[in-house]
Amino acid sequence: MPFGSLKRGGASTATKSKQSKAYPIRITTMDAELEFNIGVKSTGKELYELVCRTIGLRETWYFGLQFVTPKGHLAWLKFDKKVLDQDIPKESPLPFLFLAKFFPEDVSEELIQEITQHLFFLQVKQSIVNGDIYCPPEASVLLASYAIQAKYGDYDESSYRPGMLSNEELLPQRVMDQYQLTPEMWEDRIKVWYADHKGMTRDEAEMEYLKIAQDLEMYGVNYFQIKNKRDTDLCLGVDALGLNIYERDNRLTPKITFPWSEIKNISFKDKKFTIKTMEKKAPGFEFFANKPRVNKLVLELCVGNHELFMRRRKPDSIEIQQMKAQAKEEKGRKQVERDKLAREKELKEEAVKEKEELQRKLNHLQDELRLGQDALRRSEETAELLHEKARIAEEEAMLLNQKSSEAEAEVQRMKISAMKIEEEKLLMEQRAHDAEMLAARIVEDSERNFHYRYQEHEMLKDELIKAKYAESAAKEKLSLLSQSSQMSSLYSYNPLVSELTDLGLDSDLVSTDTEVTCDLTTNGDMDQLSREIEKERVEYMEKSKHLQEQLRELKSEIEVLKVEEKQTQMDQIHEENSQKGETKFTTLKKIRGGTTKSRVAFFEEL
Repeated sequence: MPFGSLKRGGASTATKSKQSKAYPIRITTMDAELEFNIGVKSTGKELYELVCRTIGLRETWYFGLQFVTPKGHLAWLKFDKKVLDQDIPKESPLPFLFLAKFFPEDVSEELIQEITQHLFFLQVKQSIVNGDIYCPPEASVLLASYAIQAKYGDYDESSYRPGMLSNEELLPQRVMDQYQLTPEMWEDRIKVWYADHKGMTRDEAEMEYLKIAQDLEMYGVNYFQIKNKRDTDLCLGVDALGLNIYERDNRLTPKITFPWSEIKNISFKDKKFTIKTMEKKAPGFEFFANKPRVNKLVLELCVGNHELFMRRRKPDSIEIQQMKAQAKEEKGRKQVERDKLAREKELKEEAVKEKEELQRKLNHLQDELRLGQDALRRSEETAELLHEKARIAEEEAMLLNQKSSEAEAEVQRMKISAMKIEEEKLLMEQRAHDAEMLAARIVEDSERNFHYRYQEHEMLKDELIKAKYAESAAKEKLSLLSQSSQMSSLYSYNPLVSELTDLGLDSDLVSTDTEVTCDLTTNGDMDQLSREIEKERVEYMEKSKHLQEQLRELKSEIEVLKVEEKQTQMDQIHEENSQKGETKFTTLKKIRGGTTKSRVAFFEEL
């Protein structure tokens, strides 16, 4: 822990011991604890400046040292008084909280130092998680993803472990209670958005968180219970833009507002607080605090916020200009370093990929070598087996050759036998041929003798027939002479032979197919079809609009899991405002309408 000391030496020896006595102080920031020793006469300003120097903070006007009085009230250390003279608890070490006391109107324009941004981020994040700043459920998930990005950097699938996000304080308990989602289910939704922020630096993630948070209705507002002249319970909100008046049970939607530019003077006496406006015709208005000591804190916050409000509307001081120039230079240097680191990371990733590719190839070659060795071993085994088979085959071949020689000898013997058989066959065929020739001559001679005898027989037969015919004719002639003459008609049949011819038919008719073509193309304006579609899209949508679309998608996704009975009053008010299309800025614009006088009158009638 860093240590420092604030001491003042006295003029006399009697008081030197007392003045040199050191009192331990413990300063708790949002992410660290600092311990110092202060002297008896050390002022609040001296202690505060020591803290700012230790943490390197130059934008000192936003912060302060807060403590709890012995009676349990919150108070801010006054810079113009001695530390030990204020109503601080009698503890050792003396405890103080280093917190933002005033908030910027636009974080992206006003916050210069990274340490300032970081302290605001941690405080706003804690306020949202604790429920001191109302945040809609869907916006809580988006903010949680930026908070994780700010803490861990880019999402890395290889190093991410389930449960890593659920162990962080990221969502208000109010949000988790009103939905039927387990911590793991919430983590899954946060992880999706977290992975979407790849390439965003931690500083950028913190700034994105703050830019969303500053649009929340309760951001940077200090609330106090008050009453107007009609004794109506109301709530006063003091923020960077002015004074807001709320109904007692609705801190989201102010009923009326008074910008700092309209307020001329603020004063209080006991519980009575008086506000004088810049408009001459508008009367001042009064309200009453429930506790007298609250008026001091209200006045302190009003004066500080009004001072910053006026400073923002003036040209930057030399100090601010120097800080912005240094911040710009530092940002440029870091950007160069980030680009260099990004390039080195890219080269490293390429080297890793190349190494992995080489390793993959090496493994592949090793696998191929192993397969080759296995194949070689199998080949050697196969070669040995083939060698053995070749030896056996050789022995079998020798045996076959021997058998072949024997077979050839047998074949030769069979050929000789066949030749003998063939000669005998030819001899037998010749003998058979001679026998056939002899038989043929015998048959021919027999036929010729038979023919001669047959002819002689036929001639004898004809002569016998003729003789019988002559005898029969004589008898018939004798009969005819005795009977009456009779004529007989002879009928003769002449066969008619018809000649049939085959007739061929030739056709001159050729049937042809007729082709019908339907042209489906049209003669429209081809130029119109080939006209280029607009290539350029809108360069980018407004980021707020993009975020709203993302939030609407998430809201619709988890809406079905909502437990209506677990909704708080603020959730219901926010839902009603959303359905009306009202936001923080539309509400402020609406209630700022009209004259100061009319708004004072409205306040008095609440």
